[in-house]
Amino acid sequence: MVSKAAEMPEVSPRGLPVPLYEHVKRQIAEAILIGELPPGTVLPGEVALAAQYGVAVGTIRRALADLTSGGMLMRRRKTGTVVTGRASRHGLRFFFQYFRLQGEDGSLLQSDAEVLSVTTEDATDAEVALFALPARAPLLRLHRVRRVTGAPILHSRISLVAERIPGFPHEPAKVPALIYRHLLEAYGMRIAAVREKVTAELATEEDCRLLHLTSPSAVLVIDEEAYDQTGALAIRSRHRATTAHHHYSNEIR
Repeated sequence: MVSKAAEMPEVSPRGLPVPLYEHVKRQIAEAILIGELPPGTVLPGEVALAAQYGVAVGTIRRALADLTSGGMLMRRRKTGTVVTGRASRHGLRFFFQYFRLQGEDGSLLQSDAEVLSVTTEDATDAEVALFALPARAPLLRLHRVRRVTGAPILHSRISLVAERIPGFPHEPAKVPALIYRHLLEAYGMRIAAVREKVTAELATEEDCRLLHLTSPSAVLVIDEEAYDQTGALAIRSRHRATTAHHHYSNEIR
């Protein structure tokens, strides 16, 4: 928890402000979610946190208030602000990484993403209706693989509306690992809701090649629609995953 929030961009390329307290809130939430701040940790005082993050005390106070109302923190008299350990690991309100596969013991997995390709294609008729676009509007399409400790466990095809994300990297190596976070920081687009449909299928030749499976094998298929704070469809994805050593978790609190 050493980043300076003031070093992050305060205004997106589209001119949409991203408040500093959002940056601070997300950094503290991430530290809690990945275990850097375990339950029972007492945070430094507001003045010390403000100095640490390079922001005003009022900014810290707003970030801590949001985290407290969401259950990640609690205020104790004579003690201060304490990490509760009760927050959902998949809650979108304090989102930093959306990833539904967990270890067999229920642990939150840290994964690495490799983007295989970035292309621009015209939206299909179905996508035009889903995204509320003009006919043949361009969509940015990503294909990537996620790995846990080097082993591929999921590959995804992701579609976004190109005109809503000007300047998004087209070189696979430059695509941000955390797309949801990048959409907020670069475009002021906050993912506020996700709808999923989960099915199972036999692995295709591509699944076997990318996920190191043998045929016949089963894969979990997750069709995902992610909506921004205005209710507009922002991302449409299809994830294909092996659950041989992991399981899917959808947690609601």
